[in-house]
Amino acid sequence: MPPPHLARSDRTAQVRRVLIGLLIANLGVVGAKFVIGFRTGSLGVLGDAVHSSVDAFNNILALAVIRVAAREPDEDHPYGHEKFETLGALAIVVFLSITGFELVQRAIGRLSVGGVTIDITPTEFGLLVTTLLVNAVVTVYETRRGHELKSDILLADAAHTRADVFITIGVLAGVVAARYGYAYVDPLMGLVVAAVIVVLAYKIVARSVPVLVDQLVTEPQEIQHTAEDVNGVVRAYDIRSRGVRERRFVELTIAVDGSATVEAAHDLADDVERRLRNDLGFHEVIVHVEPC
Repeated sequence: MPPPHLARSDRTAQVRRVLIGLLIANLGVVGAKFVIGFRTGSLGVLGDAVHSSVDAFNNILALAVIRVAAREPDEDHPYGHEKFETLGALAIVVFLSITGFELVQRAIGRLSVGGVTIDITPTEFGLLVTTLLVNAVVTVYETRRGHELKSDILLADAAHTRADVFITIGVLAGVVAARYGYAYVDPLMGLVVAAVIVVLAYKIVARSVPVLVDQLVTEPQEIQHTAEDVNGVVRAYDIRSRGVRERRFVELTIAVDGSATVEAAHDLADDVERRLRNDLGFHEVIVHVEPC
């Protein structure tokens, strides 16, 4: 197994490459929307370009966060900086929440007047469809890479892009429905999309908060069984684990034969540490030894 710091460095480089690729794609989409918006004079397209620029900003934010999270442990952060990535994921929740609030506010306003007629040019409609396809591909790719690299920031950014996909679907559905006289469909779709955004935001929070509050990352029974499989360990107890998925810490106490020498007990502790690192993938293991 490669040294932990090398594996972490490689993971960081891969996450950074994904984010840079997405940033380039998002900047291309934003640029195209601004060009079309200025050429057609469409405020709708220009407004969508401004909204899409938030995606590019999220990519820049994620790049900054991942750079901080990749720093080696120091005196002020002896357990590393990985939780900054989790904090970055929560920052994206703020942008999702703002988007959801704006959708609800706009939907209620339109429902109060019985809906509105949406005027959209073929160019704008085609742009929406193109944006939908691009964002759908980006969402699938970023989600897959986020799970492969166990990256909270990639998964959170993918959730934000997924929200854009649902928003665009809602807009397209509203446009089509309005042409057939169903003006209330657009605000109703806005409320549905807002509900979807709430679910996406909740999933990010549910994934991030346990890391920040040091919830256990591995079941104590699994750690106990692994430690007690080491010949000479009578019992393993007082087991505590925490950390992020790619950098986990565990502390436990093992009971050994009271007649064992200090050197023998120390060797047993080393064996337990190696077993937990190799079998369960812990980054750091602290073993306390007690006689029984």
